[in-house]
Amino acid sequence: MKAKRTRAASAERRFEGKTILVTGGAGFIGSNFVRYLLDRYPDIRVVNLDKLTYAGNLDNLADLGCDERHEFIRGDIRDKDLVAGIFSHVQGVFHFAAETHVDRSILDAGEFVQTDVFGTFVLLEALRRSPHVAFFVHVSTDEVYGSRDEGFFKETDALQPSSPYAASKAGADRLGYAYFVTYGAPVVIVRPSNNYGPYQYPEKFIPLFVTHALEDKPLPLYGKGTNVRDWLFVEDNCRAVDLVARRGAAGEAYNIGANDERRNIDVARRIVKRLGKSRELIQFVPDRLGHDRRYALDCRKLRTLGWRPEVSFEDGLERTVTWYVDNEAWWRKIKERSADFKSFYAAYYDKR
Repeated sequence: MKAKRTRAASAERRFEGKTILVTGGAGFIGSNFVRYLLDRYPDIRVVNLDKLTYAGNLDNLADLGCDERHEFIRGDIRDKDLVAGIFSHVQGVFHFAAETHVDRSILDAGEFVQTDVFGTFVLLEALRRSPHVAFFVHVSTDEVYGSRDEGFFKETDALQPSSPYAASKAGADRLGYAYFVTYGAPVVIVRPSNNYGPYQYPEKFIPLFVTHALEDKPLPLYGKGTNVRDWLFVEDNCRAVDLVARRGAAGEAYNIGANDERRNIDVARRIVKRLGKSRELIQFVPDRLGHDRRYALDCRKLRTLGWRPEVSFEDGLERTVTWYVDNEAWWRKIKERSADFKSFYAAYYDKR
C-alpha cells in the first residue's frame, strides 16, 4: 500500500503548464468546463475522457477545432487499465463523469451505481497510486442532501438522498472522502445546485421546455409545478470548481449555489413568455416518484474563498434561451436521431 499523503497545503495550486484530466468532458457541464480551462489558462493541456453515452456529444466540443492543448479519449471510467495509463501523465483531475438524470435512475438504478460509484472507485484507486497527481475534484450534487422545506444545507449536514441517482452520487461523494481519510488522497468535493446553460442535453428541465416550446409541443410539468430549485448558470459553476481546485482544502466539501430559488412553474412561465408562446403549452403531469420539494444550499464556506455568482437568473435564462434558438441544428439533431430520447418519457410513464 502506498504511503499516506499529508493534507494538501493551503497555498493556491497553480495550473500553468500542467496536464489536467477532465472526466465526462463531452457532457453538458464537462464541455463547458473544458472550454473554460482552455480559455483561462493558455499553457494548460486538457485530457478529456468521455464514454460518449447518450448525453455525451462531440458536437459540444466542435468550437475547439484543432486546439492541440485538448486531447479527447473515448473511454469508460470503469476501465482500470485505461484510467491507470491516463493517471500516469496528468497532474490534476476534475471528475464530472456520471449518470445524472433522476428519471432515468428510477427506471434503471443499476447503471447509476456502476458508473457513479464503481467508476469513481476506479478513479480513486488510480489516484492513490499516482503521487504526482496534486488534486482530485469530485463533482457531487446538492441532491445528496435530500429535500428540506426551510433553511439551507451546510456541508456538515447529513446526506439523505431520495432518488437512486442522488444515492449513487452520495456513495461516490463519501467514497472520495474515505480515500482522503484512509490514504491521504488529495480529494476535494463540490456540491453544485441545478446547472443550466448552453449545451445541456434536451431531456433536462430548461432545455426540454425551451425546445418543446419552439416546436409547439406540450411542456410536461410535474405535479403542480411548486418544486423549488436554486438555478446556477454553468459558467458560474465552472468558476467555482476552478477556484475550489486552486484554493480548497483536501478532504473538504464546498456547496456551490446562486441562492436564487425559483418554482418550476415560474421558470416554465418565463420560458413561454420569452418565446412568445401560450401558457396553455404547460401541461401538468403526474408527479415524479420521490420528487424532492426543495434544494437549498448554504454557500458561505465557498464565498470565503472569494467566489460570487456573476450571472443573474434573468440574464442566464436569456442567454440560455437565445443559445437554443440560435443553435436549433444542435438540439434538433439530438431529438431526431435518438430513439432513446423519443421513447424515454413514454417508457417512464408506462412503468410508473
